[in-house]
Amino acid sequence: MTQSPPPRPGLRPLPRVEGERARARPGSILGQWNSAVTSYYVLTGATALLLVLGLVMVLSSSSVESLAAGRSPYALFLNQAQFALIGLPLMWVTSRLPVRFYRRFAWPILGAAAIFQLTVYLPGLGVTIQGHRNWIRVGGLSAQPSEALKLALAIWLGAVLARKRPLLGQWKHALIPAIPVAVAMIGLVLIGGDLGTAMVMMVLVAGGLFIAGVPLRFLTTAVAAGVAAAVTLAVTSPNRLARLQSLFGSGCDVTNGCYQTLHGAWGLATGGWAGLGLGQSREKWSYLPEANNDFIFAIIGEELGLIGTLLVLTLFGLLAFAMFRVIRRHPDPFVQITTGAIATWIIGQAFINVGVVIGLLPVIGVPLPLVSSGGSALIMTMVALGIVISFARSEPGAAEALSARAGVVRRSLAVIGRTRVGRLDMRGSVPRADEPNDQRLRESSSPRR
Repeated sequence: MTQSPPPRPGLRPLPRVEGERARARPGSILGQWNSAVTSYYVLTGATALLLVLGLVMVLSSSSVESLAAGRSPYALFLNQAQFALIGLPLMWVTSRLPVRFYRRFAWPILGAAAIFQLTVYLPGLGVTIQGHRNWIRVGGLSAQPSEALKLALAIWLGAVLARKRPLLGQWKHALIPAIPVAVAMIGLVLIGGDLGTAMVMMVLVAGGLFIAGVPLRFLTTAVAAGVAAAVTLAVTSPNRLARLQSLFGSGCDVTNGCYQTLHGAWGLATGGWAGLGLGQSREKWSYLPEANNDFIFAIIGEELGLIGTLLVLTLFGLLAFAMFRVIRRHPDPFVQITTGAIATWIIGQAFINVGVVIGLLPVIGVPLPLVSSGGSALIMTMVALGIVISFARSEPGAAEALSARAGVVRRSLAVIGRTRVGRLDMRGSVPRADEPNDQRLRESSSPRR
């Protein structure tokens, strides 16, 4: 009987990973998508691609306006790159923190974010930009506290609703304290007049309640109340009412109310299938307001065409796929609810932005996550995705699979390093300090007598 050869000394067999055993049959096209680390790699890959694409498009869309303002054409790009460099280590740290950390500090995080949001109403600290008092400025630095409030609310909803999950069939447990606290946090933003951010927060809360398993009769009541409040705030404001009339009315002034939407549509239409080419946009020459921010999707369509816009939508679709995969696979209710809230925040905000650009929604001033310029939005979105990556790392079998693959990389690098040392010694180079190891390599390579 033929016996299998004994394993080579110094090499250990790779550990079996529970998640890896769940793969599909060899040869299956979707086999790799059943891996325990699929969510982790899809999240990191899609986030990185959107971040790089956003930096490139911010540079392209802002250079003309920067020159017109007497600044360097790279001014806004360098600011955005600095914010990205700040967000990367924060994203890495949040992706390495354990789940219990976020669950334990959910209340303090929400309290700190609420206090931070209140600072916009302090004289000399809070500033009004485009009619919204939702910013603070210290020296030459500005920040938007409501972006941090979104993330804090998502984490808090996960902690509270997960603890009360067995009782969510009763209305008092399903709606209290989630709805009163959420209304209070949204109210802090609405006081400053920022209805767009408040609407994104409403979508976030609805997503968390849905994933938590709140009965539909309670959820529809809460959603109806939120929609009624948003409509009331819209029709009672002359500025917001004019935007609604310009979108749904029969006559629209193309020099005023419909100007931005019209030029955004022209940018998308001009791009065609493949676009005019990177940097070749015409609308960014002071024709399209907020070309590097709320309407950057129009510049993407103009310069990269339908292919570029579909690429952006595909990347957001991959983010949605990975986050809902975490919800489906992770056994912890806190992870499921928090991920659901973050997913509806980021994906919902992306589709609101795209809907505004293509003319399906009124202009409400919501940026495209990871792509539009803006430091606070970029950093907090990266931190939120870092938290979801942390959840993906704790999926069943994911930690073992990642450690096994890291071990393979380390052993491969070690083998490459030893091989290089052996080749140098055989060429007659000066022996290194680790002579015993090199001696064994030479002896193993020489023929046996």
